[in-house]
Amino acid sequence: MIPSVDQFEKLGAFYLGREYDMKAGRNRDDLLMYDAKDLCTHALCVGMTGSGKTGLCLSLLEEAAIDGIPALCVDPKGDLANLLLTFPDFNPDDYKPWLEQGEASRKGITLDELAASKAKLWQDGLASWGQDGDRIRRFQDSVDIAVYTPGSNIGLPLTILKSFNAPPPEILEDSEAMSDRIAGAASGLLALVGVDADPLSSPDHILLSKILDTNWRAGKNVTIGDLIGMIASPPFDRVGVINLDAFMSPADRTKLSMRLNNLLASPAFSTWLEGEALDIQRLMYTDEGKPRLTILSIAHLSDTERMFFVTILLNELVAWMRTQSGTSSLRAMFYMDEVFGYFPPVAKPPSKAPMLTLLKQARAFGLGVTLATQNPVDLDYKGLSNIGTWFLGRLQTERDKQRVLEGLEGAAAQTGVPFDRQEMEQTLAGLGSRVFLMNNVHDDGPRVFQSRWALSFLSGPLARDQISRLMKDRREQAAKELAESGEPAESIATGSAQGARPMVPAGIEERFVCPTKSPAESASLVYRPAILGKGSLHFVRSRGSIDLWQDQSRIVSCAAGVPDPLWIDSKPAPQDLQLSDRPDERYTFADLPTELVNEKSYKRWADDLKDYFYRHQTLAVYECDEVDQLAPPGSTEVQARLHFKQAAREARDRETENLRDKFSSKMQSLEKKIRTAEDRVSREASQAQGATWQSMIQIGSTLLNGFMGNKISRRASTAANGWNRAARQKEDVHRAEAALQALHDDMADLEEDLKREIDELAERFHIDNLKLDETLINPRKGDLRVDSPVLLWTPWQVDSVGIAQRLF
Repeated sequence: MIPSVDQFEKLGAFYLGREYDMKAGRNRDDLLMYDAKDLCTHALCVGMTGSGKTGLCLSLLEEAAIDGIPALCVDPKGDLANLLLTFPDFNPDDYKPWLEQGEASRKGITLDELAASKAKLWQDGLASWGQDGDRIRRFQDSVDIAVYTPGSNIGLPLTILKSFNAPPPEILEDSEAMSDRIAGAASGLLALVGVDADPLSSPDHILLSKILDTNWRAGKNVTIGDLIGMIASPPFDRVGVINLDAFMSPADRTKLSMRLNNLLASPAFSTWLEGEALDIQRLMYTDEGKPRLTILSIAHLSDTERMFFVTILLNELVAWMRTQSGTSSLRAMFYMDEVFGYFPPVAKPPSKAPMLTLLKQARAFGLGVTLATQNPVDLDYKGLSNIGTWFLGRLQTERDKQRVLEGLEGAAAQTGVPFDRQEMEQTLAGLGSRVFLMNNVHDDGPRVFQSRWALSFLSGPLARDQISRLMKDRREQAAKELAESGEPAESIATGSAQGARPMVPAGIEERFVCPTKSPAESASLVYRPAILGKGSLHFVRSRGSIDLWQDQSRIVSCAAGVPDPLWIDSKPAPQDLQLSDRPDERYTFADLPTELVNEKSYKRWADDLKDYFYRHQTLAVYECDEVDQLAPPGSTEVQARLHFKQAAREARDRETENLRDKFSSKMQSLEKKIRTAEDRVSREASQAQGATWQSMIQIGSTLLNGFMGNKISRRASTAANGWNRAARQKEDVHRAEAALQALHDDMADLEEDLKREIDELAERFHIDNLKLDETLINPRKGDLRVDSPVLLWTPWQVDSVGIAQRLF
């Protein structure tokens, strides 16, 4: 039976397939609906090539997207980019670019014919699972999908510069988390330059860790350029109790510094410095708050580059996780395909510690980790005992099967769930293509199911040029936005000369903005002046117990002169703004307006900044009656909506559980009555059949005696009575069957009532139905604090036709 949309299109429940009858070798009508909140205890998908593992994992990501759950995905092979191949109209021309001529030739057909057959295959396949083009459109509309390629411009570039910024307070205050963050950053960077360093014994690793620790605890961000300088001349003179030069000689420090410098200077490394910053929140949501399905493709990287990036990513993810509030509902997903090598059983690559942290702690923050592999032997099963759901497909070797059973047994022991190894082994041995065993600690026992047809067209791993084609429009849009941000050079610095660094009085603080975009080869590089102002604002309101200090930074461009008043047209400083004490030697300097070298100007501007903050800066506080909550003070409207969305999801899951508990006792009582009624029907049917046979025997005996000439009056009377008893027994059977049917009808009504109330809950807590009330709070004037403004040098490039573009 083909399922209908209302059977599987439910918030908080993922439609993964249908339960499978192993003995009959076919699907049952029961759908495999996976509770989204169960993913908070993580999942592992294991299966050999051809098992259907990729289709199942893509279906899981599709379901999360439809449910509004963002996902961050690491793709070592190129399979996940198939999530962009969604064709709701089933037009053969949409499929054709993603097919190979070789496949058509092997089948003896043209490429157009192959495209038509694939389109029909996908349309029919989806229809057999109750899905259609409308569900594909729902998937497309629910989420923003993009492919990022760190270290490359194949897809969207992604810079890792921000990853050496000081971590948030939640990490700084947690000694274990801080230690892991430092070790991961140092290990990842050393791995990239080919240094296999032990965190406890390697001088290279200890020195880097000490530099990062010193700067981060002082609240200072660290660029790779800063790191190169600080390795040669560290901001401390002892490591532990040993003199710095005795711990690591100047020559050895210079050697390490040169290795990092060569890496930074390499043209191949320049692409690591381009693109969006590795910001987990931005990779999870668009600026408008729409969930994202972000694919981080690393197939083009070398093994050392992959390890470097994955380590940095996992550390960033841990840091982001710790800034989230606790929840029992699924907030976001992290998915990693082909995880072997990053979480091995014995070795300790730099990726292992943050991965273990995620598996142990992410559930408390609603971050569900899903890992997939073809090589179960290469995984740390002690660590994987933290995983609550195992999707097990066909396995290649007996050794793979035994390792999986060990992991399942460990996970069962961790949760106290009974485990029948022999039965599990027999089930694993009988799995076929797209047939999986799901062992979920939240269920009563293992379930075998066939995975549903994926909405995305599974064309196989995508090549570099195919990923480039998919992201072409996104790259062009980013380039267009960058071009539109450019201005004629003369409009910014009319008549200004460009040359050596101007002399600035000692009382004026200077800082240099680190570029986050690579300049064009033929462009001129120039620093242009700006003013950076910082202040702390105190917002207080008794309702909601709001007492918040908020730091704010504003930038004013002074390339065309100093505006008056100064701060009215200022812009918020970017959150990922990185500053250095030293200029980049490749840059020349624009002239400074006279006011910028006058110390008295900075004192006046500080007073003006305090007045500007008081008059023009407010704190927006958002409230939502539906969930009876305030958003965290300081949230933007987008952040507030995301907060209430998670609160609504928690309320929905909590009340859904309460409903299920309430209906569960009624259903159990009905099931008990149904079993009793079934026993009665069986008993009455047996008695009726016995009475019928007895009466038939008596009638036959009477007729036989009559035929033989015997008297039959008494026998006829007995036979008639027997026949009447048989008739009464049949009436008892009909009454018992009617009673049983009535109980089944009551159960159907109860299930319908439960479904209706769950649907009403989903509608009540749907994000589109949540209304926000905004209240603005002014800062306390007497509490305002401002720092002396800073002379800020901002990096620009000027091309051959005089168009200037920001490089930050």
